[in-house]
Amino acid sequence: MLRLPEIDKVAALIAETAQELILPRFGRLEEGAVMEKAPGDLVTIADQESEIRLAEQLPGLLPGSLVVGEEAYAKDPAVLDLLDGDDPVWIVDPVDGTANFVAGRPRFGTIVALVQRGETLMGWIHLPVENRTAWAIRGEGAFIDGRRQTLAAPGPLATLRGGFNLAKRPPGYAVAVMRLRDAVASHIHVNCAGADYIDAVEGRIDILAYRKLFPWDHAAGTLLHAEAGGWAAVLDGARYRPTLRQGPILVAPDQASWRAARAAMGEIAAAA
Repeated sequence: MLRLPEIDKVAALIAETAQELILPRFGRLEEGAVMEKAPGDLVTIADQESEIRLAEQLPGLLPGSLVVGEEAYAKDPAVLDLLDGDDPVWIVDPVDGTANFVAGRPRFGTIVALVQRGETLMGWIHLPVENRTAWAIRGEGAFIDGRRQTLAAPGPLATLRGGFNLAKRPPGYAVAVMRLRDAVASHIHVNCAGADYIDAVEGRIDILAYRKLFPWDHAAGTLLHAEAGGWAAVLDGARYRPTLRQGPILVAPDQASWRAARAAMGEIAAAA
């Protein structure tokens, strides 16, 4: 049986990395410190250096473990194949919400998850500007700043709040999410998965929808949300797992509200 690392040691490493390599550059990015991995997909020196730090130090907290980072994936997509093996794997998003970070908006964070054989065992989300940390252990609960989290029982779909991002989305998916948007009481634009999941656990958002299933965006957040009582699944109803490659994913306070939200989306074009 895998002996899990100490939750506080991982949290401390993440917070220290953010304090030393990310926050000093917030609002102070120098010329040449921002690049494009692809058109519109930004990466900064803070993303790169903090991923290197975490990738070097996380395996020391769990001998035999491997690392899959967002920036490593950008250079070699084959690193995702590590998730299909038997070894425990750290999944790292060094700066989640890079566009916000570059623009000087404080809604960004660092996400780390520990997975093995397709299951998320532990997860951490750190918001550096607010100095807040959320974490979860499979079967042991969800915590934010040391306080156990439990989702409140949801009301009908028409009373719930949504969090959606429709920018540059395929028409089929966008139409389905606009149907869902019209079915809920209110909605906001979301663009930082780590902060979005914390908002969902703390009750500021009830329904989240994402088109892409990159594991660094969702492994830690869905574990945190599930341990607080929530439900996340792809649109065919399969529960979220970090080995899934195809979305979209829908996140709701419980299975009943997930079904209501999914029904509100209706049919989605194959090209979505």
